[in-house]
Amino acid sequence: MKYPEYFPLVEFKQKEADLPFEIHPFRWDDESLRAHNALPHRQNFIEIIWVTKGHSTLIVDLQKYEMPANSVYCVTSGQIHQLVGNEHTEGYIYQFTEDFLYMGEHEFDLMYHSGLFQAFSRSAGIVVDSEIAVEMKEITLKMMREADNLYLLRTELMRRYLKIFLIYLTRQLRGTLQTTIQTRNIELVEKFKNMVEAMFKSKKKVADFARGLSVTPNYLNEIVKKITGYPASHHIRQRIVLEAKRQAAYSDVCMKEVAWNLGFSDIAHFSKFFKNSTGTNFSDFKKECLVFASTTPEN
Repeated sequence: MKYPEYFPLVEFKQKEADLPFEIHPFRWDDESLRAHNALPHRQNFIEIIWVTKGHSTLIVDLQKYEMPANSVYCVTSGQIHQLVGNEHTEGYIYQFTEDFLYMGEHEFDLMYHSGLFQAFSRSAGIVVDSEIAVEMKEITLKMMREADNLYLLRTELMRRYLKIFLIYLTRQLRGTLQTTIQTRNIELVEKFKNMVEAMFKSKKKVADFARGLSVTPNYLNEIVKKITGYPASHHIRQRIVLEAKRQAAYSDVCMKEVAWNLGFSDIAHFSKFFKNSTGTNFSDFKKECLVFASTTPEN
């Protein structure tokens, strides 16, 4: 099964080879933007969408999120998404790799402890207040100027501006996040999540991942639940279900093919797994997806 390939929103004057960061101002009357979002798609980098004017709808893995003016949403690598706006919609799109942002463990911990990306993963986006929006706009314009020149250390400066931009976003979450000093536990959870992302089609048991992390299954479950609120088995199951939903919604493959793609040799086992995890059987879910697609706002 193949998903639509990602292609650039606009021509970007990239003067430094393989620069893993791009920023695009956008208006919904831009034909290339509408063409890019004509179908659900995914890419292998992080994309932050900031709607500064008008209103848009963002569809991420079959969930619809309304994005009024001054709202920000983050689409992570691998998520299938589609942006739908109107003639008044304007904003900015920031695209970057994790390697571009996280150049060292210390800086990774700093951004992780801020709680920003955890908040994005469990919310419908962040609404930015007007004062913070002014500061974010200034930083955005500085990033755009740096992206369009050949001055010394431009990449490093853009990285710093991006982190400042993300810090402003984090400030919008004050009072809603709990910080933690359990750095080792957080690192273990991150390693576990990365392993799940890479191996969920072939590994289904907590013991499989615990063995690769050199810990016991009980310990892994305990730490993952302490940090995320859910045991390790929940994350494994949810990642498998997410991929099953994607294949059901965005392709014409049958349940047998989906089961095979996800490493299930017994179709009855997969059918039961899907029903227990989603509350509906596979064929009914696929029908619901057709209804969902028919109600998607037109570009």
